[in-house]
Amino acid sequence: MISSTPDVADILHAGIDQYQQHYGPLPLQQRKVVQAIMACRTPLLGAQLFRCDNCGCEMLHYHSCRNRHCPQCQKAQSVQWVNCRIEELLPVGYYHVVFTIPHELNQFAIRNRAVFYRLLFRAVKETLLELAHDSKRLGGSIGIITVLHTWGQNLMDHPHIHCILPGGAIDQKRNKWKPCKNSFLFPVAVVQKLYRGKLMCFFKQAVSDGSIVLHGSLKKFSDETVYKQFLNQLYEKKWVVYIKQPFASPKDVIRYLGQYTHRIAISNQRIVSLENGIVCFRYKDYADKNKIKYMKLSVVEFIRRFLLHVLPKGFVRIRHYGFLASRNRKTVMADCLKFFNKPVPVKTKRTVTQIFKELLDVDLLKCSHCKCGMLRKVSSIFPETVMIT
Repeated sequence: MISSTPDVADILHAGIDQYQQHYGPLPLQQRKVVQAIMACRTPLLGAQLFRCDNCGCEMLHYHSCRNRHCPQCQKAQSVQWVNCRIEELLPVGYYHVVFTIPHELNQFAIRNRAVFYRLLFRAVKETLLELAHDSKRLGGSIGIITVLHTWGQNLMDHPHIHCILPGGAIDQKRNKWKPCKNSFLFPVAVVQKLYRGKLMCFFKQAVSDGSIVLHGSLKKFSDETVYKQFLNQLYEKKWVVYIKQPFASPKDVIRYLGQYTHRIAISNQRIVSLENGIVCFRYKDYADKNKIKYMKLSVVEFIRRFLLHVLPKGFVRIRHYGFLASRNRKTVMADCLKFFNKPVPVKTKRTVTQIFKELLDVDLLKCSHCKCGMLRKVSSIFPETVMIT
């Protein structure tokens, strides 16, 4: 038994050597992620020594790895990001749209991550923007926030994109806001067909020009007959797109966004136990009325599934389009806010301590021993070095 309340770092410590014996050395990006998570908030990254100015109690604050795949290092970034989105909220209903892909495409996504995920973002963006600009729909420019998830509750590969968008569009020709009619965004069937057509077009072009490489188990699709049968199978399937009704209030939007923006494949809170090389964790079974169930996996299989979701270096998984795009914030977004008499938000840089204090009302420097003194930095402890062999 390793621990009664283990976390992802414990599981990596327990099984990473066995995993590499089975699957071979880790690729560079995965190696960096594993090293960061295993070292997070340990002497390996160093620490700062604090002393309470009231009771004299001394505490060590170990440094975080700040890796975006680490389950311990996303809270501050998530809170800061959500706070910025609160400042941009419009007093309108917001829709939640989810774009999925047939599971047959997962094998291409997992072996061509960066290329396939870019195609997925492009298909989602162009689908929503094209429908919004259609004069029969909204006839204007919309704002879209997109978040890529690559996992399901069981940690298997399940690429899909969550979108949040306000219920309306900017008609720049008439300089006015056009709301959605009767809480209706777009017909789901129309969205499904347009999205399928766009992603399949981009996919076929990427295979044709070699951007998507047919290696490993994908080599069978080098056979033209097999490839055409596969494409026909995809066109015949009904692609799943969810469009949920507008949220009750803008605050509900933010609460929902906070769950999806900086989430990783699994949080430490979902891990139940690690005993005799077996990991047990909780998951929600959406196919069975969202019941909470428990899954047991070997340490090696758990690590394999976790590493499926390590993103390519530099890949951006949260993207903004339309009048919410970065290039439009000073112009189109500013005009949009004026329609509702809202000021343009001013970006402010905050430290982690300031984020917790100002946005969560949690003072990280308050002494947890006497509850009234403040922690003052005494010295720094330099980090150690470690390598995965």
